[in-house]
Amino acid sequence: MDVVESLAHTRWSCKYHIVFIPKYRKKALFNELRKHLGEVFRELARQKECTVEEGHTQADHVHMLISIPPKYAVAQVVGYIKGKSAIHVARVFMGRKKNFVGQHFWARGYYVSTVGHDEDAVREYIRTQEAEDKRLDQMKLW
Repeated sequence: MDVVESLAHTRWSCKYHIVFIPKYRKKALFNELRKHLGEVFRELARQKECTVEEGHTQADHVHMLISIPPKYAVAQVVGYIKGKSAIHVARVFMGRKKNFVGQHFWARGYYVSTVGHDEDAVREYIRTQEAEDKRLDQMKLW
């Protein structure tokens, strides 16, 4: 798991746990859209020389373990991924072909934490988060 990557004059291992939500935390990430977003996130990350190591889209939020080179700011990469994916969602799923100005799919802001030597714990958390949410929802029914 401790893979050290390299740029021309830099050796690095910078991984971040990122969480962001749709506008108004609407449960908009479902069925077809949910399956499709994983591919979109991976492609957008690749365009910024980043790698989505682990990810999971849930009904109302996205978890991502992403490796970002030190030449990019985390805010720059997250802004790029959220902005371009919102445009993609509007074009493919909402039927808009152009002029996507002023429309918002993702809420402002995001959560980020650095991942050091506890990468395995973060990976496990991302994998089991959906099951935990379902368990908590079941407890609310009583």
